[in-house]
Amino acid sequence: MTISYNWLSDYLPESIEPEKLSKILTSIGLEVESMEKYESIKGALAGLVIGEVLECVPHPNADKLKLTKVNTGKEDALQIVCGAANVAVGQKVVVAPAGVTIYPLTGEPLTMRVAKIRSVESQGMICAEDEIGVGNSHEGIIVLPANAVVGEPAAAYFKPYADWIYEIGLTPNRMDAMSHMGVAKDVCAYLTHHKKEARPVSPFINAFKPDTPDQPITIRIENTEACARYAGVTLQGVTVKESPQWLKNRLTAIGQRTINNIVDITNFILHETGQPLHAFDADAVTGNEIIVKNLPEGTPFITLDEKERKLGSGDLMICNKKEPMCIAGVFGGLKSGVKQSTVNIFLESAWFHPVSIRKTSVKHNLRTDAATRFEKGVDIANTVNVLKRAALLIKEIAGGEIAGDILDIYPDPQPKTEITLKNHYLKKLSGKNYHSDKIKRILTSLGFEIVREGLDEIRVAVPYNKPDITIPADIVEEVLRIDGLDNIEIPSSITISPAVDRMGLIETLKDKMAGFLVGQGFIEIFTNSITNSKYFDEAVLARTVKMINSLSAELDVLRPSMLETGLESISYNINRKNNHLRFFEYGKTYQSEEVGSYLEEEHLCLYTTGLDHEDAWREKGRQLDFYRIKGVADALALICGLGVFRFQPSGDKGLALDVYHGKMLLGKLAEVDKPKLASFDIRQPVFVLDLCFGPLLKAVEKNKISYQEVNKFPVMQRDLAMVVNRGTTYESIENAARKTKLNKLKDMRLFDVFESDKLGADKKSMAVSFLFSDDEKTLTDKEVDGMVLKLIQGFETDLSAEIRNS
Repeated sequence: MTISYNWLSDYLPESIEPEKLSKILTSIGLEVESMEKYESIKGALAGLVIGEVLECVPHPNADKLKLTKVNTGKEDALQIVCGAANVAVGQKVVVAPAGVTIYPLTGEPLTMRVAKIRSVESQGMICAEDEIGVGNSHEGIIVLPANAVVGEPAAAYFKPYADWIYEIGLTPNRMDAMSHMGVAKDVCAYLTHHKKEARPVSPFINAFKPDTPDQPITIRIENTEACARYAGVTLQGVTVKESPQWLKNRLTAIGQRTINNIVDITNFILHETGQPLHAFDADAVTGNEIIVKNLPEGTPFITLDEKERKLGSGDLMICNKKEPMCIAGVFGGLKSGVKQSTVNIFLESAWFHPVSIRKTSVKHNLRTDAATRFEKGVDIANTVNVLKRAALLIKEIAGGEIAGDILDIYPDPQPKTEITLKNHYLKKLSGKNYHSDKIKRILTSLGFEIVREGLDEIRVAVPYNKPDITIPADIVEEVLRIDGLDNIEIPSSITISPAVDRMGLIETLKDKMAGFLVGQGFIEIFTNSITNSKYFDEAVLARTVKMINSLSAELDVLRPSMLETGLESISYNINRKNNHLRFFEYGKTYQSEEVGSYLEEEHLCLYTTGLDHEDAWREKGRQLDFYRIKGVADALALICGLGVFRFQPSGDKGLALDVYHGKMLLGKLAEVDKPKLASFDIRQPVFVLDLCFGPLLKAVEKNKISYQEVNKFPVMQRDLAMVVNRGTTYESIENAARKTKLNKLKDMRLFDVFESDKLGADKKSMAVSFLFSDDEKTLTDKEVDGMVLKLIQGFETDLSAEIRNS
């Protein structure tokens, strides 16, 4: 939310310094994310002065330059070399003396200095429009009227507009603060509580009066649920033209584009009060009747941006007797908009249902300022007051007369929400004792009405501009905000009840694994769980959860797998020359089981690609391959206390393994296939480990923690090299070793694979190291040799292995 300091100050009863006001706003929950100086002319013409050209002669060393003497109000005239063709004696001009910095419309700021131009000293510059930012022309220097005062600062002559602009980070529920008046009310409530009573300066004056009794246009609401209130007024004989400077300054300072006086007034009112308005060309209201209704599905409608849109049956429309004129609360129509030739206007102020506006706005991808306000809820009680304010402004700025009184259709007025706040509940949530007078003072300054007071409670009626306040906790939040979030007391002691729950185990496990992965050089990523359906085939899409109101055409399904969003991140980085990546992500996947039934699963996904580190002079980077990520998977098993994972070949194409703990399937380890990589424009291998967190958590919960004393006896090592069939896997060697049931065999690892025709056709050599240990004594060579012999016999029997050495 963008707020202008000057504009906001118009509604405050006292002047507050910009920095101090920023601190107040943040204290009351309107967090100021940035505060920046705004200048309509960059640099605000600081240092520039009005001068008069006293002499103008040709430059002695250049045909196209002039040598001038310029009086700037000081004792000595400045000698300035000027290249403008229109410079002449007697002209009043804008001068930038040496030492002054100018800010051109394009290019970098330039500081003037005394310089020699073609061997002649120049003590400044006579300025053109674009050189100081007051216009776009560069055809010659600025020539001011003869009555311009020599020596007067240029800033005093041109009067550039300066302001401070706040960017406020509003939470979605704070629609009451989406305007300058709304923010002013909060600031005044703060001042009332902390200093003295302060009321916002109201822009509403009781001066509305129709100029003629006629009411040329009538109103009818057919859908009273989507439009609970609709008010309008007709103005005749207006002149559509450029807005006055004060109005343009207000709007441009907050980033709004000025269009014409009528449209600018409606935008001004929107940012002043938070109430969107819409101005129709009254002559386009066929039949002189406004009808608020829905139209049949597929009805074509051309909007202000000259695009034809197909309406939905749920889109609320503002129509005349013949055709639609405007998408209610969202966007105007091409035919009924205010044009330069418009003479009569019909001004609309209404309350539209937030859900209806949100659906229409998203469906047609029209995220307008008006829709943003309506979908959060506007103040239904302020509809007519705002309309009167706008009508008077239009009459003042655009002329014309008000034809007839306000037409206000409000078929079912709703009572204010009433909430009871108990004092002990306020203390429980806030941790602070508030006197009842302070509570009343804060709430009444925010617009709440006191309905009833009791010994330990207060009942209040909630103002219409705060539709988010529905429960006592919301009232507590209001009291805390105005008291100042910085004033929340910190207790000297905190009492907690220790609890052990499943969520604690989940978070602990996540933290342990994340800590390990970060230590291994992985970076945690967070990707969008809403993704693009084009990544998946029809078989997958059949079980995919589709978005009903998608934010865009590219984000239309909930992801059925983690891989695609991870590959998006990898592709993004590789395209920016960041080729060596190790990512991990905790995220969820979604599937549709049957109508109304969905499956949501949490995953831990690891991605590796490129080298383990950049090449250095001492060591080259090594490729992050399939075995590297498999080693990380083994380490994660140890981190989780599961010992080892079991890997089995997957039925998928390419290099892929299913990951098991016991008989429980936990996930998959794979190299991403090339067609999938090509669809993301990735031209280097990517390896992925996808673990389902649910089964992993079950395995961890079943695992019993036990302690084993560190063995004090030495470990004996033996190495075996065996010739086996080329298709033999290390897993089959591990299984054959386990079948021997040697309790004293503590560990084994593969340390060499060798292939050669000398070993025989389709043969290879695999060298394995075995570690033996006894918890009660030191093993003898004879005992170890016996166990090795048993291993050899097992390998010969199960694998037809030929032992190369022992």
